[in-house]
Amino acid sequence: MGVGSILSASEIYIIAYGEHKAQIVAEAVEGEISPMVSASFLQEHPHCRFMLDISAAQGLTRFRCPWLVEQVEWTDLLTRKAVIWLARLLNKPILKLTEEDYNEEGLQDLLAEHGPAYDINVQVFRHLQRTITGWPAGKPAELKQPGDVSRPHDDIFPKRVLIFSPHPDDDVISMGGTLIRMAKQGHEVHVAYQTSGNIAVFDDDALRFCDFMASFNQTFGVAPAKTESLDSSIENSLRNKTPGEVDSPEVQTVKGLIRKGEAKAATRLCGVPEECLHFLDLPFYETGTIKKKPLGEEDINIVAKLLEEFKPHQIYAAGDLRDPHGTHRVCLSAILQAVQKIQDQAWYEQCTVWLYRGAWHEWEPHEIEMAVPLSPGEVELKRNAIFKHESQKDRAVYPGHDDREFWQRAEDRNSGTAKLYDELGMAEYAAIEGFVRWDGDETFL
Repeated sequence: MGVGSILSASEIYIIAYGEHKAQIVAEAVEGEISPMVSASFLQEHPHCRFMLDISAAQGLTRFRCPWLVEQVEWTDLLTRKAVIWLARLLNKPILKLTEEDYNEEGLQDLLAEHGPAYDINVQVFRHLQRTITGWPAGKPAELKQPGDVSRPHDDIFPKRVLIFSPHPDDDVISMGGTLIRMAKQGHEVHVAYQTSGNIAVFDDDALRFCDFMASFNQTFGVAPAKTESLDSSIENSLRNKTPGEVDSPEVQTVKGLIRKGEAKAATRLCGVPEECLHFLDLPFYETGTIKKKPLGEEDINIVAKLLEEFKPHQIYAAGDLRDPHGTHRVCLSAILQAVQKIQDQAWYEQCTVWLYRGAWHEWEPHEIEMAVPLSPGEVELKRNAIFKHESQKDRAVYPGHDDREFWQRAEDRNSGTAKLYDELGMAEYAAIEGFVRWDGDETFL
């Protein structure tokens, strides 16, 4: 159906969900009418309605800069968003913004309610300053100094930290520097890989490993009768595979083992021992295709059981919802629903849930509640940890719309956050990983 046929309808409803739709929705609703964005022609239709969730609507002016189109309630969060927006718009550090700047760019109401400008600037500046910490899981009592920012459960050291990674590489891509730092600082760091990631391995890589296994088995005489038959079966399955054909269970297992081995190598480099790794293989994922089963009670119970056994003081989960095939969103929902099941247990009173973002996008600066700066050495170590995921190196099976490699995305994102903090008037760092504390918000479920 072409654009002309669609425009001939008496009523049109466009439905869009998710953060990955935000940019195109904004271009369609508020951008210039252009053949490059076919949906922009709907602006000329008298009865067209867009049905959006909050994530898909984030690019629209009424969400991005609501003070420009309506009267708003100036909460602390919205104040930070407006002031940082103003500073970036004018390319000024926060403390150099003037009353004239506020008035000329549509922030008269904020100035009238909470001014003068310098008081607002200082409030936002101090908040950003307090987000920065080199001790994301806290520091021992003997190292604490007057003026240290108070963090949740600062009296507990060392902490038990549980990092959930949707795929076997999201931990090092998204928060590898923080992971390295917490392990080095003496905390008990565990990583739980929620899915096998087996569909993201090229057949050629699987064949290469099968060749190695066959040679290994033959060289060392490992159960010849059984392994020769299995090796032949797996190799034939891969070589005779037709486009779109689902891998056999044996091939899926091989691909899962490849991802598992890479995860072990990466975390070993980061200082996390193998016994602290947990491979959950959540059932919703194990279909062998992009299309997954719905999240089920079994998935949630697996996560809840791990939480009950480990009783972490900190939980880190992927809040990055732009993953092209939706696994991050499902994995986050599994964690948060599991947390809701166990949150009445006594140990959870000393637990904090932090959300990180990965290769797809970053938290906005006004959202960040903990910013962990990385040294140049930590940036290099994080990069080398990402390189251990060789099956994802050079070219990924599901790269999304970004042609850069995952390590490049991560470094650009982290250095970009550090540069932004610097431009806003903070100290200058090589890179920063940002986190938001989950407060029970059900929009993530």
